[in-house]
Amino acid sequence: MELNNEKSVQAVQTGTTTVGLVCKDGVILASDRRATMGYLIASKDIDKVYSVDDHITMTIAGGVGDAQTLIRWMQAELKLYKLRHEKRIPVEAAATLLANILAQHKYYPFFVQLLLGGVDERPRLFSIDMLGGVTEEKFTSTGSGSPIAYGVLEEMYKENGTIEDNLKVAAKAVYSAMKRDAASGERVDITIITKDGFKRFDKNFVNQLIAQ
Repeated sequence: MELNNEKSVQAVQTGTTTVGLVCKDGVILASDRRATMGYLIASKDIDKVYSVDDHITMTIAGGVGDAQTLIRWMQAELKLYKLRHEKRIPVEAAATLLANILAQHKYYPFFVQLLLGGVDERPRLFSIDMLGGVTEEKFTSTGSGSPIAYGVLEEMYKENGTIEDNLKVAAKAVYSAMKRDAASGERVDITIITKDGFKRFDKNFVNQLIAQ
């Protein structure tokens, strides 16, 4: 996803492929690791999946600065919610909060596509666009590589499967997009969020998934 400002200055962008999948026991969020600036690969190792609370995770696609600002904003808001209410925010409420933040800035929007996933009573996954539109999904993808990733997800996603059943699906969806989308690349990053919290898998394990 390449976006230029009015002065045609190219900001660092996560062209990106991110995917999210709801499983019986949690949510899988995965991405590539490349950031681009025009035709330049600006970074080969950028995080695109962030834990914003111990039960909620977000992915980013779009302008790196905008996305990282929203990550920090959400981390602060969710900490405040926990202090005020002495409980964790529900996942749907967190998605609504993020959508409201984006909607309030739609005249000078954050150039982002975001996924927010988490677990409270059950695993939930939401897709939020730059103007604050929010939809709940079973599986989804964002970024410039998403059309390719969707092909894999449509074919392989196991709706009633466990995280173990769907880890390979997430890995192959991002990997397939990396092979065809120039703005996605380097390696596949896979994370999960369950009732036990957030976990990021090491690259050797992910490479084994892709090779299966």
